[in-house]
Amino acid sequence: MNTPTIETERLILRKFTEADMEALFLILKDEEVNRFLPWYPVKDMAETEKFFRERYAAKYEQPQAYAYAVCLKSNDLPIGYINVDMEEHHDFGYGLRRDHWRMGIAAEAGKAVAEQVKKDGLPYITATHDRNNPRSGNVMRRVGMKYRYSYKEQWQPKNFPVIFRMYQLNFDGNDNFVYKKYWDESSEHFIETF
Repeated sequence: MNTPTIETERLILRKFTEADMEALFLILKDEEVNRFLPWYPVKDMAETEKFFRERYAAKYEQPQAYAYAVCLKSNDLPIGYINVDMEEHHDFGYGLRRDHWRMGIAAEAGKAVAEQVKKDGLPYITATHDRNNPRSGNVMRRVGMKYRYSYKEQWQPKNFPVIFRMYQLNFDGNDNFVYKKYWDESSEHFIETF
């Protein structure tokens, strides 16, 4: 069950492998792609391989993991990634090479992963985005997630204040449940209307 391969109309979602390092480097080195992500762009293959070991290979050793390479069916090369953490927040995150933006790929992959985690019994997923990156919120809504609240955080490792919007999708029928940890930890939290 660890990271089951998923196919959609256009995509194969599968584990990253050692053979994917060049493709992963293309995703992780782009400053624009990584602008709103909680790490700095990688500088070389050594940093890419370290990222792979820490963020993918380590997860694949766990009994349950959702850490996918997003690949086009036409060539099976990674053009992005999509993950759901197994920690309490079940954080849903994604990134995509810039030349594949605005094609509905992140939403297509996101819906497929959401279906898989629902089938596997996760009660909910959450996702956050910098409110200066509203396109990410559009993906969350297209996956079926609902906006719950906003909060301010001193973002690490980049160390500047960010207003995040938190979205959530419940799978267990408890539509009133809201994951409140970020709300509780932030001294500045509020509900926006937009």
